[in-house]
Amino acid sequence: MKLSRRSVSTVLLSMALLTGSLASCSAPADSANSDANAGASAGKFAVDANTLVFGVVPDSVDTETNYTPLMDYIAKQTGKKVEYHESTDYAALIEAANAGKIDVASFSGFTYVTAVNQGAKLTPISSIVTEEGEEPGYFSQAIVPKGSPIKDIAGMKGKKVCFVDPSSTSGYLFPSYNLLKADIDPKKDVTAVFAGKHDVSVQKTAEGVECEAGFAEDSEVAKNDKVTVIGETKVPGAPVVMSSDLPKDLQEKLISTLKEVSIDQIIAAGVENADSEAFRSVFHETKPVTDSYYDTIRDICKTTNATQCQAKK
Repeated sequence: MKLSRRSVSTVLLSMALLTGSLASCSAPADSANSDANAGASAGKFAVDANTLVFGVVPDSVDTETNYTPLMDYIAKQTGKKVEYHESTDYAALIEAANAGKIDVASFSGFTYVTAVNQGAKLTPISSIVTEEGEEPGYFSQAIVPKGSPIKDIAGMKGKKVCFVDPSSTSGYLFPSYNLLKADIDPKKDVTAVFAGKHDVSVQKTAEGVECEAGFAEDSEVAKNDKVTVIGETKVPGAPVVMSSDLPKDLQEKLISTLKEVSIDQIIAAGVENADSEAFRSVFHETKPVTDSYYDTIRDICKTTNATQCQAKK
């Protein structure tokens, strides 16, 4: 949102010219206000120049808690209030990005590619890694209930299969690719059930009623001991992105803040809630990524011909 400028009437302008000495006395304050307005008006904000809206699609009930230390760190480094914005699904997050309603966000790789294809102005900054020595990325895992007769992805043909969301990288795009490699059409050869969240996909698969098999990201699969992993594929790390419409100086600040930061640096900055087992389980550091890092996803988009991959016309 651009800050509005006060209109100045011709009469007031004339008076200002005639009272140069008064204008001179107030120049420092006016100059400071002018500079602040100029800096804010150089870009667009989702709400206002004092606020950054952080968009997320929750993977589990703990998502907001998990992101709070990172949002608090962004607030400390930028001097902005950081608001948590939870989208109901990936399509809603993409819509929010297209409408300029978010300033910073945690996307999946597929969601990022989809959003950009649909015209969203986004710049990837980094990807979160959860353990020391890791590179960005995680696994899309194929799962079945413990004791299931399904032993591999080929065995999913004709079954009720849980996916996460049509715009989920590890919960739909990569699963679709792997099903196609097994000569299974994900739209015709299985009964698709969209669970909405990774933990729900895992839970429904574990129960074995709505879903006889399923897909989800590894971090959520690891929490449930009632499923068996029958296959997995490495997925490019989910990006933390920012709106390309933000003021340039703020974009530079966000890049320096989020490009390469460790949990120790966040704690040292005074974010006390970062020093917890809960945050350590989901965050170790960030590593920089660029748009080209997601070309693998674009290649898989071509193979799957997924509707969500298509550029907006």
